[in-house]
Amino acid sequence: MAGRGSSHNVDHRFSGPQVDAVDDGWAQPEWEAAFAASAPRTEVTEISARSIISYNSSPDVPFGRSINPYQGCEHGCIYCYARPSHAYLELSPGLDFETRLFAKLNAAELLRREFARPAYQPQTIVLGANTDPYQPIEHHYRLTRQLLEVMLAHRHPVGIITKSAMILRDLDLLTELAQEGLCQVMVSVTTLNETLRRQLEPRASTGAGRLKVVEKLARAGVPVGVLAAPMIPRLNEPELEQIIKSAAEAGAHCADYILLRLPHELTPLFSDWLEQYYPGQKEAILNQLRASRDGTLNSPAFGTRMRGEGQFADLLAQRFRLIAKRLGLGKRHFQLRQDAFIRPGEQLRLF
Repeated sequence: MAGRGSSHNVDHRFSGPQVDAVDDGWAQPEWEAAFAASAPRTEVTEISARSIISYNSSPDVPFGRSINPYQGCEHGCIYCYARPSHAYLELSPGLDFETRLFAKLNAAELLRREFARPAYQPQTIVLGANTDPYQPIEHHYRLTRQLLEVMLAHRHPVGIITKSAMILRDLDLLTELAQEGLCQVMVSVTTLNETLRRQLEPRASTGAGRLKVVEKLARAGVPVGVLAAPMIPRLNEPELEQIIKSAAEAGAHCADYILLRLPHELTPLFSDWLEQYYPGQKEAILNQLRASRDGTLNSPAFGTRMRGEGQFADLLAQRFRLIAKRLGLGKRHFQLRQDAFIRPGEQLRLF
C-alpha cells in the first residue's frame, strides 16, 4: 500500500473472534482502482489526557521520564517497537497504528500543572520515546512546540528523539534551551539507502535530510547525536560504520545503536514485510535475530534486549565501539541541568 509501512491490520493480542476477507479468484481489473481509492487515510482523534509524564526504571534506557503528545505514528516504520501499544486501544498494531492517531490536546497544560506541584523535582523529560513528536500531524497540532515552550518558560531539561526534519522549525526554542544546558537531541538514522528507507519508513525524512538536521543543530549550538536504530542483520546493519561516520562529519557529538526488537505483534508484521520486499533473505535475517535473542525473535530481558547476545551481537557491539572511539563520539546520556528550574508562580522571587 503506497505510503504505508504495513499493508494490513494484524490481529492484536487482545482480539476476539475475527472475520478475514479471502480472494475467491473473481477479482476484476477495474476493482483495483476502487481499492486504491478506498485505501485508509490518516484519521486523528483529539483527546484530553489525564496525565502526561510517563515514568520508567529500565536500566537499558538513559532517561526515566518521557512525554508522547501523540499515540500512533504516521511515519509508518514497519519495525517500530511502539506498534504493539495500539493494542491497548483495541486497535491493530498494523495499519491502524499509522492511520488512526490520537492527539493529546491538553499536553502542555498538563505539563504546566505537573511543574506547579510542590513535590515536583526536575529531571530530564524526553519527547519521542514511543512515537515521533515531529510526525506529520505536528504541522497542524504543534503540540511538541507547545511542550517546548513550557520547558523553556520554566527552564526544564528536555531531550528529543526524532527522525523528522520538522524539528528545525523549532530551532529558535532549541537554541535558547541549549544555551542554558537544558536540551539534547538524538536524530534516528536507520539507513542512507533511499530505496530501503522508503520501504522501511515510508513517511519519514530521508537519511540525507536527517544528517542535514544534525548539521544545522550542531551549527546552532544544540547538542545533537545520532541513533543508528534499529540495526537489522543483512539489511542496514552493513551500513553501521557509514552512518556513524556521516553523523560525525555532520557535527554529531555522540552516537548509539540498537539491535532490532520484535515484541508481540511486531513479529508477524515484520515477517510479512520481509516476505513482500526481501523474500530471498527473509529466513537468513530472522535466523540471525534468533541467534541474537536466545533462540527467539524477541527477548525482553534487561541488559540484552537493546543489544542482543551471541556472536553476531558481540561483533556488532565491537564494530560500534571501534568506530565511535576512532571518531571521538561519546554515548547518549541526557544528563542535563536541573538547577535552573523555575516552578510556576515562583518567577516573582527572582526580583
